[in-house]
Amino acid sequence: MINKFQKYYQENNLFTETDNVLLTVSGGKDSMVMLTFFINKKLSFGVAHCNFQLRGEAAIEDQKFIELFCKEKDIPFYTIDFETQEYATKNGISIQMAARDLRYSWFEKIRIENGYNFIATAHHKNDVAETMLINLTKGTGLAGLHGIRNKNQTVIRPLLCFTRKEIDEFTHKNSISFNEDLSNANTKYTRNSIRHNVISELKKINPAIIETLNIEANQFLGDEKIIEDKIKMDRERLFTPIDNGFSIDIDALKKLSPLASYLFYLLRDYNFNSSDVSDIVEGLDNQSGKTYSSSTHQIIKDRECLLLNKLEKESASNNLINSIDDLPFFYEVIENITDLKIDKSNKYAYLDLDKIQFPILLRNWKQGDYFKPLGMKGNKKVSDFLIDNKFSLLDKKSVQVLVQNSEIIWLVGNRIDDRFKITSETKKALILSI
Repeated sequence: MINKFQKYYQENNLFTETDNVLLTVSGGKDSMVMLTFFINKKLSFGVAHCNFQLRGEAAIEDQKFIELFCKEKDIPFYTIDFETQEYATKNGISIQMAARDLRYSWFEKIRIENGYNFIATAHHKNDVAETMLINLTKGTGLAGLHGIRNKNQTVIRPLLCFTRKEIDEFTHKNSISFNEDLSNANTKYTRNSIRHNVISELKKINPAIIETLNIEANQFLGDEKIIEDKIKMDRERLFTPIDNGFSIDIDALKKLSPLASYLFYLLRDYNFNSSDVSDIVEGLDNQSGKTYSSSTHQIIKDRECLLLNKLEKESASNNLINSIDDLPFFYEVIENITDLKIDKSNKYAYLDLDKIQFPILLRNWKQGDYFKPLGMKGNKKVSDFLIDNKFSLLDKKSVQVLVQNSEIIWLVGNRIDDRFKITSETKKALILSI
């Protein structure tokens, strides 16, 4: 098996004998076999271990076991205690996801600070099969069916050529010491349920199910690469960059077949799932204004296009500005306006400072707002002004107003109110710019 290990990491260009590798070792059977391989081949490496403080005394015993092992063999050793439960609660995520976030962030920190080239984990073929089945139940599409990559930037997995059975046999034959994690038998965890319940049943149908799923995973990985290349070309053709994101022409989109499948891959990088995509496809012929959101982005259905942009935290609806120094804009006060040259760009607002009484308010515009646009005699609804000036639905969402009592001073970045303009009687001019 040691020769198979060497052949695998060399043929897959995982690392070279001159690289320094940080091994992630839990103390379980898989990671202790990986550690044994690195020792046997006299490779350059260190060991990192995490105590997630979820298993009480057993976790402390694992920590001590690995620390003593490394001390006896003069192996660089790094360890940390995580407040995993607290982190999971604070971030509203599962214990498993919290543990993953914490450990990979810490591994990368140790790698950079101590000059390691790669981080090695002890995943094997059974992990690939289990991950495929977990992702299949979650509906992740083709991307979730290639299982676990053997190399992903700085993370490598040099045991992906072995099954759990091979590792068990090697451990027994070579009397390798390890600590058994009793939580691996608890089927309340999804992976354990897949391992002990689902795969055991699948083996009755296909005794070689682990090998079969790994072969399929490699095939899916190749298929995904072909699809990604095609989607990249289509995205460059269909997605037109705009100030806040992209505009996607609906008529051009409808020419794709099958549309739902294409749109799923086009939007996958923006975290829209298959259910979101179905809703978007169904709404392509509906009235403008419908919004679809993922965890990171939103799509707004406009008349002839879909407007895609990143979700931003909405500006505070009650951003009170108590003095001129609190203004969230670049500003300048001019006392001699005789030679003042007006820049007609929308990014500037030229206001009569004496007409402004603090505190004033910066907020998002809302239906029912109206003002007297500079140069006009009468009032105009902000909504009508935006329509007349051909604001897209996406642009409308980001428009803010600077307000004094119930009067709009400035439709920010667009037009000031005529009542606050500079006149021949102005003594001090306030120039705002964004």
